[in-house]
Amino acid sequence: MEWIIHHLELVMFVAAVIFLLRGYPVAFTLAGVGLLFALIGVWAGEGDFASGDLGFLEFYYNRIFGLMDETNEVLVAVPLFIFMGVMLERSQVAGELLETMGKLFGTVRGGLGLSVVFVGMLLAASTGIVGATVVTMGLISLPTMLKYNYSKGLACGSIAASGTLGQIIPPSIVLVILGDTISNEYTQARQNINTKLQEAAWAEGNYSFSPEPIDPVSVGDIFAGAMIPGLILVGIYMLYQVAMAIFVPSSSPVIEVPEEERVGPLQVLRVLIPPITLIIAVLGSILAGIATPTEAAAVGAVGAILLAGERFNEANPWPQVLAFAGVVGALVMTMFFDLRIVRDEIDPTDEIGIYIAAGFCGLVAIGILSSLWRALRKRDAGTGKPVLIDVMQSTTKVTCMVFVILIGAQLFNLTFRGLGGEETVHELLTGLPGGAWGAMFAVMLVMFVLGFFLDFLEIVFVVVPIMAPVLFSYSDADGGVLFHPVWVAVMIGVNLQTSFLTPPFGFALFYLRGVAPATVRTIDIYKGVIPFVIIQIGMLFILGSFPALATWLPGVVFD
Repeated sequence: MEWIIHHLELVMFVAAVIFLLRGYPVAFTLAGVGLLFALIGVWAGEGDFASGDLGFLEFYYNRIFGLMDETNEVLVAVPLFIFMGVMLERSQVAGELLETMGKLFGTVRGGLGLSVVFVGMLLAASTGIVGATVVTMGLISLPTMLKYNYSKGLACGSIAASGTLGQIIPPSIVLVILGDTISNEYTQARQNINTKLQEAAWAEGNYSFSPEPIDPVSVGDIFAGAMIPGLILVGIYMLYQVAMAIFVPSSSPVIEVPEEERVGPLQVLRVLIPPITLIIAVLGSILAGIATPTEAAAVGAVGAILLAGERFNEANPWPQVLAFAGVVGALVMTMFFDLRIVRDEIDPTDEIGIYIAAGFCGLVAIGILSSLWRALRKRDAGTGKPVLIDVMQSTTKVTCMVFVILIGAQLFNLTFRGLGGEETVHELLTGLPGGAWGAMFAVMLVMFVLGFFLDFLEIVFVVVPIMAPVLFSYSDADGGVLFHPVWVAVMIGVNLQTSFLTPPFGFALFYLRGVAPATVRTIDIYKGVIPFVIIQIGMLFILGSFPALATWLPGVVFD
């Protein structure tokens, strides 16, 4: 009993997992368990609650207002990316992509599987919503693959694995949330290391010592860091499809596409250009340093509205074409004129440029209004609601879920640390054999196992703030943080993606099971994803062995 009293933080973590497994709402479970154990801590006189009151929880207000601080714009990207993904999904961009690429590659052995992976990559880079991608591909591609005698396991595994690429390929909502969390923990850890270095220097009489300034980590850094590992993963998926087509031909038969249904180059370009243009606009603006992730998310949301408007009335695409021309024109004007209007003096030439740019912006506004009107008039086939209203409601629900969980997790984390949880975790991990790398392996293993039962939001909001400070407390020979924060974030992202696929509780498996026909057994889905889980684990070891895969591109792009 005494051991339990002195280790309330461990009991608290186990209690939270048990309540979550019983299906209680995540946000209220985290907040309720946090408040309950804070009261128990006051009763037992443990940790920062030894004073006999809940005064330690006053920091909770600071945490919440810190998230809403006007300087913290990162989380604003979350609802914008969600809106972009839902709007693209409702406008049938994904369905048209799958059908066209299936007809294009289906005449090659294994081509339909390759098209699923390719489309999964494009959808990941344009929507970033795992559930919507898996369901869409399951509804459209799975019946086709089964119709042409594809192996049930290979078909299910390809769809589930490709659908989870939205976890690691930017602009992923997981990476946005993970980036904000990792950035805060890394900055705090770096400050602690600098404080220790300065105290050591002063103890030696070196009062002129000044630690190196902290180089903050942004979501853009993590987006860039995830690009190469994500593309390598796509490449390995495709190699597996090719290997199955060569060594097990019966698993990937050739599809006979009637002459009248075959697609030509123009049709392929018409389907590919819009999503690729949107991807370039969003990711390109971030990697080129033109826009922050939040600004790029707004660009993506506007682009999704325009694409949807064109899809809903293909006979009259001119408002959207004019909007695209307006965007291009405004960008060109920025190259020749200073368009800043908040100035004391504006040159007459620049004033003319400002008026012309305003005209281009007017064209964009016309395209957006036309697209919104079309989305309001178009009714969703599934719900019967106007598409715009359905998209707004879905975006609001998902956004509220994310932020309510975030608020509940803050109370849970604060109580956990108040009960001495951070010190306990530090002792457990630093006491493992293998030193820093042993601790890194243990953290990855814990997240992998928890991914069987918990959603990525619980892991990012609860587990990462507990584990990350330990990883960032290790110093290298130069006194810096041993593990690069971008590499740690990408490792966690790939790990969480793996947990989405792992039987028996992988969320992607449940999504696919919900839309798969009755002829597909659950065991077929489990068998099909196992090779892809092995590929994912192999990718973790590759990334762990070569951290430069995650750190090289951010250094090149942003330095």
